[in-house]
Amino acid sequence: MTTHRPWRSKRLAAFWALTVVCAAGAGCQTCAPDFDPCACDVPRELTKTTLPPYVIEPPDILLIDALRVIPLPPYKIEPLDVLEVVVPNALMTAPISGPYSVDTDGTIDFGAPYGKVAVAGKSVEEAKTAIFDVVKVQVVKPDVSVYPVQVHGVQQIRGEHLVRPDGSVGLGSYGSVMVAGKTLEEAKTAIEEHLSRFLVKPEVAVDVYAYNSKLYYVIYDGGGYGQQLVRLPVTGNDTVLDAISQVNGLSAVADKHRIWVARPGPACSPCDQILPVYWCAITKRGRVETNYQLMPGDRLYVESDAFVRFDTVVARFVSPFERMFGFALLGNGTIRALGGQNSGSGSGTGGF
Repeated sequence: MTTHRPWRSKRLAAFWALTVVCAAGAGCQTCAPDFDPCACDVPRELTKTTLPPYVIEPPDILLIDALRVIPLPPYKIEPLDVLEVVVPNALMTAPISGPYSVDTDGTIDFGAPYGKVAVAGKSVEEAKTAIFDVVKVQVVKPDVSVYPVQVHGVQQIRGEHLVRPDGSVGLGSYGSVMVAGKTLEEAKTAIEEHLSRFLVKPEVAVDVYAYNSKLYYVIYDGGGYGQQLVRLPVTGNDTVLDAISQVNGLSAVADKHRIWVARPGPACSPCDQILPVYWCAITKRGRVETNYQLMPGDRLYVESDAFVRFDTVVARFVSPFERMFGFALLGNGTIRALGGQNSGSGSGTGGF
């Protein structure tokens, strides 16, 4: 059996007529008192939209991976670099082929019978000559090939990078790059252009590790005892129902008939962008018209129950008088008790 109910009861209509105010007077579909959720073309459950390209802002955390980091010549080898060394005609029992890490003492250990070769501080050609001089003791006319595979710049570029308050990310000895206000593709281009001053055709991959700058807010009115504000990150798929579930549902003093989404607009805009939420329709009836998709900066406001606010106001007004009368009665009772004790002790003494 299907029950058909009108969207707005007289109570809700009266509420929005009083609380939803259009600064221009009328004509704003999203903030006029005659708001119709079905006529408002905004993303909601079952008709969600994809967000525009992500714009980097502080304090996002970017994940930068160095795909190609080849230093401009002449490059001096440093400890912890990785060199690809290949000697095709090396000894069969002791081949030399593969990546070798430069130890902290600046040497490469090829093992027996070659031993260690000092390469730190040398260019690639100088390192090739040094390796040749060591290997030729065991191999006749060795053919040595050396080229860097991983240099110290990779450790500085690769990893998680926090976007600073000034909008830049640090790249170690390569300096910093401004990325705030850019999309991921624009940030990738800016980082590669900056690194091209130190590297040969650098290539990096940029992604967002932590979305810290795009948020929406859930605001609970405390019924006269302040407001509770919860800040939640935007995932691109959040609805009103998702937001309320993130804060463990409605509070005990919340009014389920007084919930709305306040969407920020340009400064000094003549209209407030207010999207009323019919909570009972969303939860009890599975309606999606007001289960809006939340956007960055949205304020989901949950008003408190009017009787709770009235009780709080009355309690605040009456409480000082209760305290004063309580002190007066306590003082009067204490004086009477002390006076009765004194009178009783005096009459006893006189009789004696």
